[in-house]
Amino acid sequence: MDVVHTHCAGLDVHKKTVVASIILPDGKASLQKETRTFGTMTSDLLALSDWLMGYGATHVAMESTGEYWKPVFNILENNFEVLLVNAQHIKAVPGHKTDVKDSEWIAELLRHGLLKASFVPPLGQRELRELTRYRSTFVRERATLVNRVQKVLESANIKLTSVASDVMGVSGRAMLEAIIEGQASPAEMAELAQKRMREKRELLAKALEGRVKSRHRFVLTELLCQIDSLDETIERFNKDVEEYCRPFEEVVALLDTIPGIGGEIAEIIVSEIGTDMNRFPSANNLASWAGVVPGNNESAGK
Repeated sequence: MDVVHTHCAGLDVHKKTVVASIILPDGKASLQKETRTFGTMTSDLLALSDWLMGYGATHVAMESTGEYWKPVFNILENNFEVLLVNAQHIKAVPGHKTDVKDSEWIAELLRHGLLKASFVPPLGQRELRELTRYRSTFVRERATLVNRVQKVLESANIKLTSVASDVMGVSGRAMLEAIIEGQASPAEMAELAQKRMREKRELLAKALEGRVKSRHRFVLTELLCQIDSLDETIERFNKDVEEYCRPFEEVVALLDTIPGIGGEIAEIIVSEIGTDMNRFPSANNLASWAGVVPGNNESAGK
């Protein structure tokens, strides 16, 4: 089998250790193989980089194991051609499985060009992606809390969600505060409606007539505090994401012109797929990579 990379290494990455195996010609007919285990602290990974450079390694491959590959990739990407490989693409090592055999097997596959690298975005895009993903996490957490507010209202026989589409809007929030205070009548709370909601005051008065207990007021108070805190967090993330989007602001603005895509979604699209579409052979490949292509399993015409 042809040799594609003469000086290469395979890494078996774990939470606390990295097993590295390097393969290179020794000037004779045979090969030189060395294996060493490193820690995952930054100083250990710098020692790993120095060790690989000392042997003249040019290409390094490792499996994409959870989040543990990221610190290793961050240290090695500037000095080597690093391939991040889907674990499913690497065949099982025959015989007894050990970390040393795993790393040697990865190095052997890399040496013969049998590994296909996964797409790893450039540093600027990775930083933006990390921010947008964390922001999305907080947005989901906020939605969960809003759902809990709705459950508490239902438990208290308050049918506000049947009339107001957004209980956290200006009108809904004012009514929630009034429910927590417990001093206003349903009719008085209905008068807190703003703009178009004022047309539903009679229906709101009926919806706000419930059986609110002290426990309901306590839970609503705590939930609204959590939601307010998340709103502040999300706003700070928005400002930071906007700053990291400056190198991509033209593309974000262009995506924002597509019907159904707003500024936040445009930022997420750029953070996930980047701006260089040459890495995708076709639009179909991009759709498949994004996971929006339905599967097709057919047998005997069914």
